[in-house]
Amino acid sequence: MINNPDEQDAASCREMLEVIEHFQRIAILVVGDVMLDRYWWGSVTRISPEAPVPVVRHERSTLAAGGAANVAANIAGLSGRPLLVGLIGDDEGGRELPLTLNAIGVETGHLISTSERPTTVKTRVVAHGQHVVRVDNEDTSPISQEQAQQVTEHVLSLLPESNVLVISDYAKGLLDSALLQSVIAEARRLGIPVLIDPKGMDYKRYAGATLITPNRLEAAQACGIDATDQRAVETSGHRLLDELEIQSCLITQGEEGMTLFRRDHAPVHLPAMARDVYDVTGAGDTVIAALSLSVGAGADLLTAARLANLSAGLAVEQVGTTVLGLELLREHLESLASTFRLEEQASKQAEHLG
Repeated sequence: MINNPDEQDAASCREMLEVIEHFQRIAILVVGDVMLDRYWWGSVTRISPEAPVPVVRHERSTLAAGGAANVAANIAGLSGRPLLVGLIGDDEGGRELPLTLNAIGVETGHLISTSERPTTVKTRVVAHGQHVVRVDNEDTSPISQEQAQQVTEHVLSLLPESNVLVISDYAKGLLDSALLQSVIAEARRLGIPVLIDPKGMDYKRYAGATLITPNRLEAAQACGIDATDQRAVETSGHRLLDELEIQSCLITQGEEGMTLFRRDHAPVHLPAMARDVYDVTGAGDTVIAALSLSVGAGADLLTAARLANLSAGLAVEQVGTTVLGLELLREHLESLASTFRLEEQASKQAEHLG
């Protein structure tokens, strides 16, 4: 039973503030499905005479890193050093994504270009702040054995200079079982923590990981249970720890927060920290970026999860794929610490007067 809800105070905020000051020296190796998020922004003033759909007047376009590339972008935004490995196509998206990443300080020299498949591009049409439709251009078939070997060798060469390995799986064909087990095994041999944002039904592919971060639906599906069951999070969290060779599991639950399961510890639930939710796009990427940097900085998993929870809350308060900045996180933590101090002082005064 989850019977020990997380409690934050001024001391825990100060601890988190100390952790984030070490982010600048942390190298995170990010391996996964990279994407380009394209946004078409506009307005709607009428319905099409051709079909009952809105006509969007296109006003501007923006580009952002998506998938594993967004994890790297968030790591860079938090002042860490991402080493990003993934596949891009020899196409327009494959040219635009590196430029987009370079503009926000992410090195792209470890991206591997291929003519065998397109760059994954997600085009979102947004009108008056509302997401109208999304168009995907992608190939989700498994990559060739030759490409898998090339990616594996590249990851293995980068592991020695990395503090943490992050696997960002979006089920786009890059991460097969052999590739995953090769890089996880080598990371474990080197004593490097492995954090995984999983996809699919077969989590045995992630055996040996330090932590996985499924959402409520993904965890329930992987365990073969009903996600609408009130005990779905508790049941799936314990089952994943029991049945898989992983050390911990952080199940995210949207507006209900997230729950951390660790071996030999009672589960801890962290309530959601967002004040106003505008867009959940990329929130999971923000979570694992903050987690990886915190773990790399030496934080325990509970402190790392608290920082990830705060980071996700700040990210969903903005529209579009969002790169969270270290300064915003620092200001929010300082504000929370100040609030907690005032509350503690008021409580002590009340006790004294009583």
